[in-house]
Amino acid sequence: MGAGKTTVGRSVARRLDYPFFDSDHELEARCGVKIPVIFEHEGEVGFRDREAQVIAELTGRTGIVLATGGGAVLREANRAALKANGTVVYLRASPHDLWLRTRHDRNRPLLQTEDPKGRLEALYTQRDPLYREVADFIIETGKPTVAQLANMVLMQLEMAGFTLPSVEAVPDTDTVAGQPAQDTHS
Repeated sequence: MGAGKTTVGRSVARRLDYPFFDSDHELEARCGVKIPVIFEHEGEVGFRDREAQVIAELTGRTGIVLATGGGAVLREANRAALKANGTVVYLRASPHDLWLRTRHDRNRPLLQTEDPKGRLEALYTQRDPLYREVADFIIETGKPTVAQLANMVLMQLEMAGFTLPSVEAVPDTDTVAGQPAQDTHS
């Protein structure tokens, strides 16, 4: 969470002229409520069940860019669906960078604790091996802007032999919340 999956995913999709889907946004649209409300009423297990249904459906589509929630990799079925049906890019960010990006965001139920930074470190320890297991490519998000990250994703795909539509390089001006993007799916 906070790696930039949605922001970078949208940019990549726009450049490829593919439809973009965010599994969290799809889930919210289907339920008619925000994710914190789902967590409140159904707990994390209920949320993860709903998330798995959405991911199963979305990974059945072709020619799309999909950003998943950061915890989607916790379920073996999600990892299998992602790996079998697409190319997975892990936008890797350090727990400290994730904390800097998410520390004021109240729409992240797992971070509503006394120690959100510690929680991010624990989540990273749990999830990083799972992200690595499913990823075709790992991109370190550090300091690049959204445009630079999108370029890196497209370059990795092209180097792997994917035929990409002709796209022009986008100027390096994309930002996240007024600052260069530093971070995708999980």
